[in-house]
Amino acid sequence: MDIGKARAMARLGVLLAGCLAAGGAAAQTLAIASSAPVTSIDPHYHTLSPNQSFDSHVYDRLVDRDAKGKSIPGLATSWKLVDDTTWEFKLREGVKFHDGSDFTAEDVSYTINRVPRVKNSPASYSIYTKAVKSIEVVDPHTIRIHTNGPYPLLPLDLSQVFIIPHGLGPDPATEDFNSGKDAIGTGPYRFVSYKPGDRIEMERFDGYWGKKPDWQHVSYRMISNDAARTAALLAGDVGIIEFVPPTDLPALRKDERVRLSEVVSNRSIFLWLDHSRTGPTPGVTGPNGETLDKNPLNDLRVREALSIAINRNAIVERVMENAAIPTGQYLPPGAPTYNPAIKPPPYDPTRAKKLLAEAGFPNGLRITLNGPNDRYVNDAKILQAVGQMWQRIGVQTSVEPSPWSNFISRAGKQEF
Repeated sequence: MDIGKARAMARLGVLLAGCLAAGGAAAQTLAIASSAPVTSIDPHYHTLSPNQSFDSHVYDRLVDRDAKGKSIPGLATSWKLVDDTTWEFKLREGVKFHDGSDFTAEDVSYTINRVPRVKNSPASYSIYTKAVKSIEVVDPHTIRIHTNGPYPLLPLDLSQVFIIPHGLGPDPATEDFNSGKDAIGTGPYRFVSYKPGDRIEMERFDGYWGKKPDWQHVSYRMISNDAARTAALLAGDVGIIEFVPPTDLPALRKDERVRLSEVVSNRSIFLWLDHSRTGPTPGVTGPNGETLDKNPLNDLRVREALSIAINRNAIVERVMENAAIPTGQYLPPGAPTYNPAIKPPPYDPTRAKKLLAEAGFPNGLRITLNGPNDRYVNDAKILQAVGQMWQRIGVQTSVEPSPWSNFISRAGKQEF
């Protein structure tokens, strides 16, 4: 259920003093503050946005995407269907890995075969390789990928898979990526060091096949606290921050040292309702706390009631300070397949109450609403706002935000 925070405006604050001083030593070093921690340097270990954001500095993919989500050449210069179940990719020549080895079709085959075998992955990248039946190396710069039946999404799926060198050997361990031993890609920066939860250091790779990066050294810091991230920017400790807290925007707009860049991102924030159980589901009971024989979230009327009880415009205006747009679909305006005819669900608490009654809950429900409090912009505030809105239709809501690491661990065990 898309809840209306929808597309957070991606905002970058750039401190102009010091870090952008032309000719100075500081001009060769850039410190970036990320709002969420990177959980691994292994590009195939954990499908998590912060990991992918970092990985794009060190590793490359066959297919890239532009700011509107359109597929563009990466390590593959072109791709085409040979027949209904065969895709052919022409690979970029003259590309070097950070260890000096040449990028070839063997590296693509090796990478795709490795993805589903990564051990202990909390969220496997194999969702992007599951359609692959077999891989055929035609020549050093041509590869054919055979799929299990027609699969038009293969180039898009492979835009999520970062390529590593086959010289790493069979099944390299995630620990060897985190230590730096196997953190070898073809990207614009070389990995230097990793302190989990704190920072990652990178150096420019002068052998990069694409445009040479402006910065010699990049310090990729993880500062999840909103106030601390803004303070680091204003103090000159970092040059760029992502996810500027909406409450800080008015003051930052007036600060001549700061530039704000904003665009509607392709991040959609939604509530996940449990469909995995037919019997009782954790955190959902009758209005007096009684255990229910059936999971009410499996009833379309209940789900619709919870959805239209959320005032998406109010969340955008009051919680997000207009740094978001409400939505009724996953992709933002301008992205491929975005449909302007699909509007956000209307706020209608009267109909929501009627739907609950029709579903057999005229006196409402009790629901525990779980989510992170340090992962997305204003995540805990959005949870609180949704909880208050549900209260108005007779759904007694207990809001329990928690740190991302704890939340995602419990979510993975289906405890909510």
